[in-house]
Amino acid sequence: MSRAVALKDTVDVDLRRADVQASVDAVTLWYHTIDLPYGVVTPGHFDLRSIVERMPWPDVRGKRCLDVGTYDGFLAFELERRGAAEVIATDIPDHESWDWPARADPRGPELLAEIAGQEKGEGFRVAKRALGSNVERLAISAYDLHPDRVGIFDVVVCGTLMLHLRDPIRALEAIRSVCSGYFLSAEEVRVGLSALHPLAPVAELTKYPQLCQWWVPNIRGHRHMVYAAGFKIQTRRRTYAIPHGVAHAPPRRSPRAIARRALRRAVFGGDGLPTSALLASIDHTIRG
Repeated sequence: MSRAVALKDTVDVDLRRADVQASVDAVTLWYHTIDLPYGVVTPGHFDLRSIVERMPWPDVRGKRCLDVGTYDGFLAFELERRGAAEVIATDIPDHESWDWPARADPRGPELLAEIAGQEKGEGFRVAKRALGSNVERLAISAYDLHPDRVGIFDVVVCGTLMLHLRDPIRALEAIRSVCSGYFLSAEEVRVGLSALHPLAPVAELTKYPQLCQWWVPNIRGHRHMVYAAGFKIQTRRRTYAIPHGVAHAPPRRSPRAIARRALRRAVFGGDGLPTSALLASIDHTIRG
């Protein structure tokens, strides 16, 4: 290869890297940390890269797969990377469609748009284009999933969505209606509730209406929610902590916050978002 050709290739790569980086920088908020071509990494609030192999993945090769509540699409792109034949990623169409509590600020959607950007799915579209992905995104609520609208899927995944739903069991039942094989569920869990009630399914009603947060279960509560929706639990993994990304707010320094982080490290092996993950299948012994 001549020096001139090598120089041209270097310039071309630099230009493509700059183009991808500019697209990433134009996104108002990144929820997921995603590796993109040319060494570009999205500045996400949560970084699943180090824990993705700890999730109980089924074999998705050649399967039709669904990612519910995709946001920037990390799990949808992971399904594609693992060999899924088709991947559909769903999320709500706009900020008004969140399950806003009655006590939330009436300007909630407007304020959220200022923080996260006016257009829902902006990060997904940038990541998809950069990755050359074939994942298709559909604007639909988890509550509205139905075979007549989206068809049936061999594998469904859903990560850290249930705490944002007023009625998580209803959403899980809708997920069951479009799942013919396996369901991978990963949800935030409460450390304290898991320690105090290791055998009882309990959940905490959160006090953060501005964040559209509702129910956060303990580990047993997460399992029972999936079971109550009509699934059979196949595999459970040791609970882990999803690391915070570079965009996440720095940790609080109060004694209580420091104690909570110490407890998370002791129980889950790291600091971050305490998460329970399981693999389930359809329970054909029940009706519906």
